[in-house]
Amino acid sequence: MEASEIHILSVGTALPGDPLDNAALARHFGMDPIWEQWVDAFVGTRARHLSVELDTGKLRSSLADLAARASARALENAGMDAGDIDLVVLGTATPDQLMPATVNIVADRLGIDGVPTYQLQSGCAGAFQALDVGRQMLRGGGHRTALVIGGELCSRHYDPGADLAKLDSAELVNFVLFGDGAGAAVLSTEPVSGAPVVRRVLNRLTGLHREPGQVVEWTGALDRADADRSHIKEDYKAIEESVPVMSREIAEEILGDLGWAASDIDYLLPPQLSGRMTRRIVENLDMPLAEEITRVDTIANTGNAMPFFQLEEVLPQLAPGDRVLGVSVESSKWLKAGFALELA
Repeated sequence: MEASEIHILSVGTALPGDPLDNAALARHFGMDPIWEQWVDAFVGTRARHLSVELDTGKLRSSLADLAARASARALENAGMDAGDIDLVVLGTATPDQLMPATVNIVADRLGIDGVPTYQLQSGCAGAFQALDVGRQMLRGGGHRTALVIGGELCSRHYDPGADLAKLDSAELVNFVLFGDGAGAAVLSTEPVSGAPVVRRVLNRLTGLHREPGQVVEWTGALDRADADRSHIKEDYKAIEESVPVMSREIAEEILGDLGWAASDIDYLLPPQLSGRMTRRIVENLDMPLAEEITRVDTIANTGNAMPFFQLEEVLPQLAPGDRVLGVSVESSKWLKAGFALELA
């Protein structure tokens, strides 16, 4: 029997270490105060959490570490344990290794066994894809509870000894945009008071014949310090031009499918590229009645972890009848992603 409604019971998140502000980042890389002011004014991201220790170049936490912590918190918040989970899905662009899959390491640490597990290789759309897979599996009627995870270890692609003054803008921007983190949510077919219903999830590739907006090599600078090619590049101009437009298209499609108006949205979870870009996106979405849930200014762009940080903030605020719209764009090959929630 197919389950008609899927509910988000709880969320948990995890960040590594203390926040690293722009002044500390500038000091480490020997950049002058003007660079710090440029980051504050034109990027709009004030701090980030990194798993890499810049002074030593060592990783102090893996993606599995962060994902397991976030998942344990989500389970605790839902009042559940490992035996209650029927399937696990992880979305990430930065798994710890090729094999074993990070999702299986996380499941093992949580004590989860004998259930289906899935790992989706994706950029900022990965959390939405994981949510979609978990939702569809539960709707099929064979399972009741899913653990959905998203996370990134972006600092694997940091070179702590890099001379930032010699980098072109396509590489330099990544040192200030990204942070590490993980998040998890427990989904269930069982209605629980205060748990919103997932009304719609959108995932769509739209990059036919378009050049990638971002390219990330499989291993990071810490793994292959002697490699000649850049490990991560971002066409930030293309992203600036495309993401606000695509975000509006995503919102219009989801609202149209549900028969909702923009004025019906109580909380907006916009894409979290940078503080400055998020402001542009929100202005273009034009939902003045919706409360914007933004974390990028204090934890930076955490990729597939970010939607869980936004959900963690919004879920306790929901009142009956409230509606939530989440939007994301993956610029690696131009994917549209989004979801709509409602507290019935």
